[in-house]
Amino acid sequence: MTGTIVNALAVLAGSVAGLLLAQLARRFSRFLPAGSASMGQRLQTIIMQGVALCVIFIGISGSFKGSNTLIAILSMVIGAIIGELLDLDKRMHHLGDWVQKKTERLVKHNDGAPSIADGFVTASLLFCVGAMAIVGALQDGLTGDHTTLFAKSLLDGISSVVFAASLGVGVAFSAVAVFLYQGIIAMAASFLSPLLGDAVIAEMTCVGSLLIVALGLNMLDLTKIKVMNLVPAIFLPILLCIFM
Repeated sequence: MTGTIVNALAVLAGSVAGLLLAQLARRFSRFLPAGSASMGQRLQTIIMQGVALCVIFIGISGSFKGSNTLIAILSMVIGAIIGELLDLDKRMHHLGDWVQKKTERLVKHNDGAPSIADGFVTASLLFCVGAMAIVGALQDGLTGDHTTLFAKSLLDGISSVVFAASLGVGVAFSAVAVFLYQGIIAMAASFLSPLLGDAVIAEMTCVGSLLIVALGLNMLDLTKIKVMNLVPAIFLPILLCIFM
């Protein structure tokens, strides 16, 4: 749960920072130099790109923990077929659209200002709906490796500053959603871990790390890999290690 706790705290801290920055910006807006908003956007972009490179490094490092290349290849191929047939990526996006549609009556005040629900729903979808949350929580629970969720914590912390500054205090409440969502996955994986051998966990880590590399490439806009459609590949080494 360490990675999940850090992730939730990062969202909370980023939200507080965003709210404070919004207050300061409103008070001292006339003293801010022209182009300061553009500079902030450029800083956010370059920081995100730097973190994306670190995410790729984390993925490459973890991929070397596997020892059977054939299992990794078969897991990816079969997992991709399963994920594509189920179209998990599309279903995940539909889930986000459904939640947003169900809450759209709650998310705006009459004057058009963002409500608490607006910030909560938007931020929760951003921080929870994605392969990095699932893969990171699985690694956290199976092996105690928190590096993926630590990287996600930095990304979410930066994003929450921006979201809280524009959407308000509701973003801070999304830390609860992050804690519950990733925590449940991590706890379930930790209960499963004693039932799996070291070889199985190593191969699952290898496959999950390859998905982390794909996430990093997507973050750099170099690829548009539907990582959610590859998530089933993480669980296939449980079966493949029996026969190979």
